[in-house]
Amino acid sequence: MVTQPVLEIFAADDCALRPVGEHESFGCLVLNGKPTPAEVGTAVMRIADRNGSEPEEEHGPSPTDPLGIFPHGLLTMPDLFATAGPRATDTTTTGTDFVEPGRCNGLGTWRDWLDVLDGTGCAHFGHDPSSTAEQVGDTVRLTHDAYGTDGSPVTGLPADRVRRRVADAQQDLKDFLGLAGARAEQPPPANAAPVTAALARALDLAPSP
Repeated sequence: MVTQPVLEIFAADDCALRPVGEHESFGCLVLNGKPTPAEVGTAVMRIADRNGSEPEEEHGPSPTDPLGIFPHGLLTMPDLFATAGPRATDTTTTGTDFVEPGRCNGLGTWRDWLDVLDGTGCAHFGHDPSSTAEQVGDTVRLTHDAYGTDGSPVTGLPADRVRRRVADAQQDLKDFLGLAGARAEQPPPANAAPVTAALARALDLAPSP
């Protein structure tokens, strides 16, 4: 079983500020230390776009220059969101995605796996599909679609193995953030540090206050 953080992406034209990769709409991009510079650009632009709605008045008017417009939501919105989340795939036999991020699920929900292990013992990962993880004794039961038709794929993993997979997913996000931060420092480097800090918040990697 492999657990990977994935980001939902849309097909997009190249950007004058950052090159982006070619992807189909509603596809998923794995976030770790391996994406190409164009894929990093795709991910950053997708997260910026997802948080690009007009902020409330107290966050100030949107800038008019291209360098200011793209990160404006990232730098001003109080609650940031990156669509998708951790995906758990059986890579040894069936290739089934037992946990697949559904709609209204975000990358910050990687911490929900810790809640399964140390908190409530159950987590939900959006809908369509409604994937769930639930701890039963020393086993974590993964269900692809808890509200789907009968016969939705279900599997169980030892809790200690799940904990290791969650740690791997967290490290993947840290590795991606390192790439994104390095990319932000390249010309034009405007807002590089605050954009990187905002991405850390969107990925729920920011240090606790």
